[in-house]
Amino acid sequence: MDAGTQEELDQLIDTVYDAILDGRHKEMPALVANALEGCVDAADLLNDGMIDAMREVGRQFEAKACFVPEMMQAARAMKSGLVVLRPRLLGSAVRSQGRVALGTVKGDMHDIGKNLVAMMLEGAGFEIVDLGVDVSTERFVAAAEEEGVDIVGLSALITTTLPAMQAAVTALNASAARSRVKVVVGGAPVSVGFATQIGADGFAPDASSAVALAQSLLAK
Repeated sequence: MDAGTQEELDQLIDTVYDAILDGRHKEMPALVANALEGCVDAADLLNDGMIDAMREVGRQFEAKACFVPEMMQAARAMKSGLVVLRPRLLGSAVRSQGRVALGTVKGDMHDIGKNLVAMMLEGAGFEIVDLGVDVSTERFVAAAEEEGVDIVGLSALITTTLPAMQAAVTALNASAARSRVKVVVGGAPVSVGFATQIGADGFAPDASSAVALAQSLLAK
């Protein structure tokens, strides 16, 4: 298909942007495919349509103009669109924002928060290594040393698993990879004070903050 005018290309990008804001995940694969068929550049669609939309969702969440369900719907829409876009991106010059390993600590089977953080980070252009739930200290260390990640993120939802988080961070701090890998923590029972106490590089209270934290840590 011949490339359209800039106005037509912008309209295709805006359509994808609006669909993410509205959480219309079922429509996203077709909308992304339509934009690509209309000769929208894959990097422009990612950056100006999809990442900008997730950035706006994060802004609205922080302003309490939207809440976790809306954020999850937007992240789900982003993820469904990436299924179509990713093959095109692999052949382009789009640079990853970084590689992040995420897991819920040993003894904790909760994954909703971790999954939302993963989707938000992916939406911001990060590559995700999902370690799952009930992740052992050894697995976190292996991810830091063997997965080529820039950040290891640990999540906990129940207070009784905070010692497991502390043990994992302590082991990460002693690992050979620590000089090049940042360690961040989050979850309902976690606080800034606890994060500092156990030697983490940062704490994020929610998914939107996790994106900003990851970006700031890798910018340093």
